[in-house]
Amino acid sequence: MISVLTPALASKLAKLALAHLTREYPNKLTHALAGPEDVRSPRELHPIFYGSYDWHSCVHGYWMLLRLVTHYPDMPEAPAVKAVVDAHFTDANVAGELAYLRLPHNGSFERPYGWAWLLALAAQLHSMPGTDAARWSRTIAPLTDTFVARFEAFLPKATYPLRVGTHFNTAFALALALDFARIAERASFAELIVDTAKRWYLNDAACQAWEPSGDEFLSPSLMEAELMRRALPPPEFLNWFDRFLPGLAQGKPATLFTPATVTDRSDGKIAHLDGLNLSRAWCQRSIAQALPPDDARRPLLEDAAERHLQAALTHVAGDYMGEHWLGTFAVLALALPDGS
Repeated sequence: MISVLTPALASKLAKLALAHLTREYPNKLTHALAGPEDVRSPRELHPIFYGSYDWHSCVHGYWMLLRLVTHYPDMPEAPAVKAVVDAHFTDANVAGELAYLRLPHNGSFERPYGWAWLLALAAQLHSMPGTDAARWSRTIAPLTDTFVARFEAFLPKATYPLRVGTHFNTAFALALALDFARIAERASFAELIVDTAKRWYLNDAACQAWEPSGDEFLSPSLMEAELMRRALPPPEFLNWFDRFLPGLAQGKPATLFTPATVTDRSDGKIAHLDGLNLSRAWCQRSIAQALPPDDARRPLLEDAAERHLQAALTHVAGDYMGEHWLGTFAVLALALPDGS
């Protein structure tokens, strides 16, 4: 059984996120300039998502905090979480974020990683109990609708997937977007995502898993499998998975069972590999749970998930290059008390 998200660990991760969500600098902008008027500070450009070093990390930092307080509503950090969300999720701030997105040269801003995390944030709010969550969900609805529309425009013209292990990975984006579509009951959007996943990945077989690369935080092979687990009915997924990784019961490809080595956590790119270990643990745990109880691959994946998790969990805090985002991936990797 993979390690569980305990109240103490949830508090630790919440403290980390609260410390960087509103920390404007250092900041890595992904920012196109159409003229000198576009030379502005991160907070001027992004009145909600200006902290956590970059836009997408700030988005999923909010997701992480809201997920933590959903499962531990009495945690000591819950009032501070409510306060920071209340202060930032306002109509005026959403209008500011939308104004940036609507500039003609920002149509592909944060595609697809940031798009997917914004929808994950929307899904989290949609599924949370209480009037606060409902109010926040209504407030960010214009952002939610914008990114749904961008996915709907982009996916039909995207002939090929992106199989890299970084922000451009399309399997990761579709996995989060599909969760949103189902939670928010957007049936046509869910259908588009499933159809796209099948078009891109259904015929893949005998994956050799040439990974990791030096700055990956997602496993191209396991992330694809995790998407297809979500997209296909269980019997179809099992048939697909048998073809996709035919040697898995024999521990092959061996690289998928071997945690990545991280040599310098002050190097933002090399530090990505801690995220790879965490995201692999998440995928391995999820896929294992989808296999029959007597499937020989199940204990192998569960053991690999725990080893990957332990290789990275103690390094979530310590250097800002990892600290501003790794907590989110720890929350993905850790099992919840109810086993989910």
